[in-house]
Amino acid sequence: MDRDDAAYKGQREYTRPFLTIYDSLVLGFFAPVVWRIPPARLVEEYRRHLGDRHLDVGPGTGYFLDRAGIHDHQAVTLLDPNRNVLEFASRRLQGHDVTLIEADVCKPLPVHGPFDSAALSGVLHCLPGPLPRKAVAIANVAAVLAPTGVLFGATILGDSGHSTRLSRTVLRTNNRRGTFDNLGDTLEGLREILEASFEDVELEAVGSMAIFAATGPRVNQPTDGTL
Repeated sequence: MDRDDAAYKGQREYTRPFLTIYDSLVLGFFAPVVWRIPPARLVEEYRRHLGDRHLDVGPGTGYFLDRAGIHDHQAVTLLDPNRNVLEFASRRLQGHDVTLIEADVCKPLPVHGPFDSAALSGVLHCLPGPLPRKAVAIANVAAVLAPTGVLFGATILGDSGHSTRLSRTVLRTNNRRGTFDNLGDTLEGLREILEASFEDVELEAVGSMAIFAATGPRVNQPTDGTL
């Protein structure tokens, strides 16, 4: 990704060395201690929603897909603007039907749908804000889902979330550094941008995070990114 791109700061820290400690640091400490959500809760969402053709936007280390389990009949597409992420996650998922796409979810997606499921887990709070600006990412994913497809994921809420002193400190530090851009992200605002692209939306606040699942995409015209 170009350093001048507005989304660059949100993914610049995903270097190869950082990815080697990501699971123990981010999932082992920050998720349960700072954001107060056990990683197992997010794995449950993958097990519940993972379809035969799945698009994983921002797959991180591939932890959730690995823990949820990919069956032989399932095909997974990993999409991320950071090549380090794609290579790391694909190594973890080797032996499965995995396709890598280096792309930005805030731009038309260069993928061939339709997908049965798509995940945006830990992505939205890293995208350039304010929250209404992130609606394009939701719309781009909706455009490549099957009519019966589901978008699911989780994101860290801003100041309006159920925060502790520790989580507020980490939240503001990450926003100052540019790793997050989510101080104004609210549960209500998240519902609005999801409902703009989907008929039915489920939302749940867990600690400082929102877990969501959306079905009935309002746009069912898969794109190859050339529109």
